[in-house]
Amino acid sequence: MKEFTFYSKNEDETKEFGKALAAFAKKGDVFALFGTLGMGKSVLARAFIQNFIGDSEVPSPTFTLLQTYEAPDFEIFHFDLYRIKSAEEIFELGMEDALQGGVCLIEWPEKMGAYLPKNVFKLEIAPFSNGRRIVVSTRDEAKQKRLSGLEV
Repeated sequence: MKEFTFYSKNEDETKEFGKALAAFAKKGDVFALFGTLGMGKSVLARAFIQNFIGDSEVPSPTFTLLQTYEAPDFEIFHFDLYRIKSAEEIFELGMEDALQGGVCLIEWPEKMGAYLPKNVFKLEIAPFSNGRRIVVSTRDEAKQKRLSGLEV
């Protein structure tokens, strides 16, 4: 499995990484953001989205569970699944359509259980030294090739 590792010393570097992922994104991509509370999942997701919509405010979908945004070539679906009680709740949120028709950023993807597709870009964000280590991986061969071209 191909991996890309990025070390972020601060929130600004995490934002820059989010923008780099946005430049790399294509319709149909799913970015599964794993990490405990406070690791920077929302910071990364906001920067990703702002890369497409400018400096408009990007609220966290913590309470709404889903925010959508129009990008030039696709719709962006930003899910925060922290508050769902069962994996089946994703269907009430329109997850199936989102996975097919746009780009998805999913915070707390482990809450989806077996419904999380296998061909996602998996981002694991963890503490490292005084910052964060972000490891991006995928099982999909075509996505692995794209991942090797990621520039930060």
